[in-house]
Amino acid sequence: MTILVTGGTGNIGGALARLLQAANYPLIISSRKGVAEPFKAVKFDWSDPSTFENPFNADPNIDRVFVIAPISGDALEQTKPFFKVAIEKGVKRFVLITATQAEKGDNSQYGKVHEHLANLGVEYTVLRPTWFIENFGQFSHTIRENDEILSVTGKGRIPFVSVQDIAKAAFDALTAEKSANTDYFVIGPELWSYDDVAAALTEVTGRKIVHRLISLEEQLASFKLWMDEEYAIELNTYEGRIASGIEEKNVGHPKAITGKHKLRDYLEANKQLWSKA
Repeated sequence: MTILVTGGTGNIGGALARLLQAANYPLIISSRKGVAEPFKAVKFDWSDPSTFENPFNADPNIDRVFVIAPISGDALEQTKPFFKVAIEKGVKRFVLITATQAEKGDNSQYGKVHEHLANLGVEYTVLRPTWFIENFGQFSHTIRENDEILSVTGKGRIPFVSVQDIAKAAFDALTAEKSANTDYFVIGPELWSYDDVAAALTEVTGRKIVHRLISLEEQLASFKLWMDEEYAIELNTYEGRIASGIEEKNVGHPKAITGKHKLRDYLEANKQLWSKA
């Protein structure tokens, strides 16, 4: 048995690869450059179907695959041919990462891929994490320069989750004796509003940090500067729903996997991100 980790140079994929290596599971990483030290890696690009067989040529024993779908272009049209190739090469189980608000079969990119995978007749688990703790780094500039966090979330609360806990959920799904063949929310142990985060950062930095509400239009314009337009629109919609409490409803859900890592620990461990010095 060999496990293929797509997106293995990213935060989740990298954390998963380290867990698999520590547990002595054979693995291979796919990346656009074909490099993922210290792991064995092959070149793989979602936008280039000619690379889809590369992992299986490098290791014909691959029977389980971790999938992070592309966020640019049509995710379903890019992943469908890969799933076909993988199954033809002997893959029996897939673990797919989507998002809490991406429902199976809805009109979102992730929802379409989820539905397609579930209909293939193979073993699968879909993990639907909430907002990542580590993504707070994207606020570092406005925190350092203006002492503020900008969002559209209002008073809505989020059970922020660490990539370490998402990776552990993926590890468990890939290595379990029996596949779940369903989806799970992956959440953190505590609920935070951005007002709460601003208050915690005030304590961590010793400066007054505030949460400033912006419009959906302002946020969308910002997203479009650095991501694919369709994905930017989806993410903007998801963030807009947080104000209504949609994310906190996942706490205590029977399909929720709750991690252990806490946001406050991340804020304190990364003081240099928020420092003006």
